[in-house]
Amino acid sequence: MPPSHRCKQRLSGNGPKLEVADIFRAHGPAYRREHAGHLNLQQLKVMSAIESCRTAALGGHVASCTKCDHQHIAYNSCRNRHCPKCQGSTARDWMQARMEGLLPVEYFHVVFTLPAPIADIAYKNKAAVYGLLFRASAQTLLTIAADPKHLGARIGMTSVLHTWGSAMTHHPHVHVVVPGGGVSTDGTSWIGCRPGFFLPVKVLSRLFRRLFLEGLVRLHKAGRLRFFGNLVGLADPNIFAAHLAPLREADWVVYAKPPFGGPEQVLAYLSRYTHRVAISNHRLVTADADTVAFRWKDYRIKRGDRMKVMRLPTGEFIRRFLIHVLPPGFHRIRHAGFLANGIRRDRIEKIRRLLDQTCEPDPMADKEAHAEALEQDLKHTCPKCGSTMRVVEIFTRGQTPKSRAPPWEDAA
Repeated sequence: MPPSHRCKQRLSGNGPKLEVADIFRAHGPAYRREHAGHLNLQQLKVMSAIESCRTAALGGHVASCTKCDHQHIAYNSCRNRHCPKCQGSTARDWMQARMEGLLPVEYFHVVFTLPAPIADIAYKNKAAVYGLLFRASAQTLLTIAADPKHLGARIGMTSVLHTWGSAMTHHPHVHVVVPGGGVSTDGTSWIGCRPGFFLPVKVLSRLFRRLFLEGLVRLHKAGRLRFFGNLVGLADPNIFAAHLAPLREADWVVYAKPPFGGPEQVLAYLSRYTHRVAISNHRLVTADADTVAFRWKDYRIKRGDRMKVMRLPTGEFIRRFLIHVLPPGFHRIRHAGFLANGIRRDRIEKIRRLLDQTCEPDPMADKEAHAEALEQDLKHTCPKCGSTMRVVEIFTRGQTPKSRAPPWEDAA
């Protein structure tokens, strides 16, 4: 079936829901031709991966029911971290590995956002500026928490980079999940924060602003920033300094959300945020050669229904999706403090002893694991009679399965 026909079928309601992959398959080739020479290698790879995801191009297997002989074909996933369809299982695996690190304390959610003039610089300097965003936000929290005037403790955190707003515009910010307390400087006790309050956001905002701007100036002096288009003048140190001057007095957006109700809510939150991409398939409404419509949340509305439908030219929709492709090897989930990789396990065990917590299995974690196992089992049952499905054929890239069974859209 030609890509354009496939997209129309999905829109008509006769097939599965509309996906980003449908838009890329139907309109990606024309977009690449129109923007030849203006797309980088990573963006081209992401488009190719999403277009091929769960199609015959990546190979797959044929499963057959042991009772009624029903068969279906399951195509392989692309497993690209920007693919909306591949992130669910990846997020579940990541969360399962993090369950043992949860503590019986309040958890807080702090968000650090870059102002628009900095976001413009970040767009062409992703690795350098996004990396600085991680370092400055983590150092801000570690420094203020260690101050005896506030908490006087060494804390830990997990940070997740998002580069988009609800309308898929470039809006770099980090979501930081922090246990509500830390280890005393002498390592002999756990110091918990006040119930419902972590650290003062105004103090965090000012230190974050200073640390980030100092780091940005160092990047500029080291020649690690590139400027193009209407920003090309910023390569001059004097013009760059003048560009940053108003930002030194402006209020930078740092806010803390209400604390989570418990570790299970932390898991639920992280599972939604850690492996999110610029737009999920369920937000898509319609698409054709001219326009893509999708649901978005208008945060300017303080009361009432924030959800609206935005319509963009199809080329603009693809462009907005691609501006959020990360540099190769860039880690968008990072840990700091006592949750840093390499020391996390030992630090968590020590903190549990300080909290006098026995390391018994978390009943909620057991329920989550059982539900996940059940879900996986259901994926391998026959959709017609409920019996066990067994793999009877495996085919690789470029091969055609011998079976004429229909493809199973929901298979991984």
